[in-house]
Amino acid sequence: MVTLLPSVAAVTEGGIEALVKSINDPINSFAWGWPTVALIAATGILLMVRLGFMPIRRLGYGFRLMLKPTDASDKDGDITPFQALMTSLSATVGTGNIAGVASAIFVGGPGAVFWMWVVAFFGIATKYAEAVLAVHHREVDPLGNHVGGPMYYIKNGLGPAWGWLGVAFALFGMLAAFGIGNGVQSFEVAKALGTVGIPNWITAVVMGALVFAVIIGGVKRIAQAASAVVPFMAVAYVAVCVVMLAGNAAAVPAAVGSIFSDAFTGEAMAGGAVGTVILQGFKRGIFSNEAGLGSAPIAHAAAKTSSPVRQGAIAMLGTFIDTIVICTLTALVIISSGALNGAGEGGSNLSIAAFNESISGSGWVVTLSLLLFAFTTVLGWSFYGEKCTEFLFGVNAIKPFRLVWVAVVVIGSIAGDRGIVWGVADTLNGLMAIPNLIALVLLSGTVYKLTRDYAFSE
Repeated sequence: MVTLLPSVAAVTEGGIEALVKSINDPINSFAWGWPTVALIAATGILLMVRLGFMPIRRLGYGFRLMLKPTDASDKDGDITPFQALMTSLSATVGTGNIAGVASAIFVGGPGAVFWMWVVAFFGIATKYAEAVLAVHHREVDPLGNHVGGPMYYIKNGLGPAWGWLGVAFALFGMLAAFGIGNGVQSFEVAKALGTVGIPNWITAVVMGALVFAVIIGGVKRIAQAASAVVPFMAVAYVAVCVVMLAGNAAAVPAAVGSIFSDAFTGEAMAGGAVGTVILQGFKRGIFSNEAGLGSAPIAHAAAKTSSPVRQGAIAMLGTFIDTIVICTLTALVIISSGALNGAGEGGSNLSIAAFNESISGSGWVVTLSLLLFAFTTVLGWSFYGEKCTEFLFGVNAIKPFRLVWVAVVVIGSIAGDRGIVWGVADTLNGLMAIPNLIALVLLSGTVYKLTRDYAFSE
């Protein structure tokens, strides 16, 4: 007989972490297993097909809009469209682009990268639809700020009868933010700095102070910080990866070939089944770009724009930049370096080994990138968590939320590694995706109509 309740012996032997794990594991198998992963992929396929592959055909248009100065007529909003994209990228370009890619390849083999591409390809349409709905159904809160996201397009697009679904998204989003967007990231920063002799308590104090200084200014200050840091760190990381690949040029064609050949052979590093390869690629691709989770549209709802479609065209670039560009470069460096052959573990250690194999001593680039990526993730997710909290409890909860957020940064930096935190965070990410995906499917007609009525000739 299968039971979801832990035994007394299990709790006694393993303590509170064993209790949490015994409760979380069966939920995680659904929320972050095949059911939800397949739903995310299917939603992306539905949206892409219904839109006639417009998001792919209009990628160039999206890049032109991103680089174009803000239109003077676009007065509704709090931050520029570019800042909205950088805020969303600050939360998505993170440890998943380095440690996540390495873990996918370690478990699923090079073929996992192919399935990361597949889910990202259709995820471009998902991210587009999320932003379109977020701007179309956004509101102005009592403080005069523009707020939106899945909880609002569920509330305003599906009506009062679906209010419970919006509450569910906001609740899961708020809780997920403290895990994957804060505690886990803070620990990764402390761990990385600990390798060079910096005590955790110093990291906790400094990082807590920096985070407080940014988030206390709200979305405008977060957007300013993201716009300053994200382009620099993304371009610098891409440039370093290109240098690595230039040094491994002879091995790159074989690396690309292995991605395609292993995608269908089931020759995974662990697991040895095609299902393992596909699941790892899908999960890590989704974790990296967050298309379908419903987080990014919260940032895009604050953009200064009069057109949901214009912001959607900019928003969809996030998935392209995050997975198709950055994750692909990380994967090619790992595979072409040969570090995978003798790898005893995945994650950031595999990425560091790959960089060191390519150019001796260059592993510090991974460590520095992890520091910047994790820090900006804390900033981006603070805004997501804050807006979810505001939806649930009102604007009076904003300041208490920010103080608690900084406290968790400090605790996460000092507390040390807690594997169960990753597991619970994954579960909450999956749970917040389900209400969002239901809304995207039910409101896909709105996305289609707004897109059809928009003039792309400008």
